[in-house]
Amino acid sequence: MLDLIGVLSMPNIVRLKAVDADQLVGFIAADVRTGQNIAWIATVGVLPEYRRRGVATALLAACEGRLKVGSVRLSVRASNEAAIQLYKRLGYQQVGSWPAYYEDGENALVFEKRLDGQDRL
Repeated sequence: MLDLIGVLSMPNIVRLKAVDADQLVGFIAADVRTGQNIAWIATVGVLPEYRRRGVATALLAACEGRLKVGSVRLSVRASNEAAIQLYKRLGYQQVGSWPAYYEDGENALVFEKRLDGQDRL
């Protein structure tokens, strides 16, 4: 819950939403760390009935377009195959993992995408 409050209220956060017929159908927030030349996607969500319609792809592209850093990272549940495939398709590469990251003990996978056109070494 504190993470959500931070995403909604802290400075240096890029916040975007997707709306259809005045209904919020998706959102994304990125924590921009200019001193480190990186941003972290803190959250991305799409209503279940709007998934597989390009909403998350559009949100990620719009968010990335507003980031003035060299790369962006995000974490995802190791079991979330749909999200993992989406991130890979959009040019994200796995760069690490966090064991037992989630409260239920599941691992998180860390993905990164270079925004400055350079591949990660």
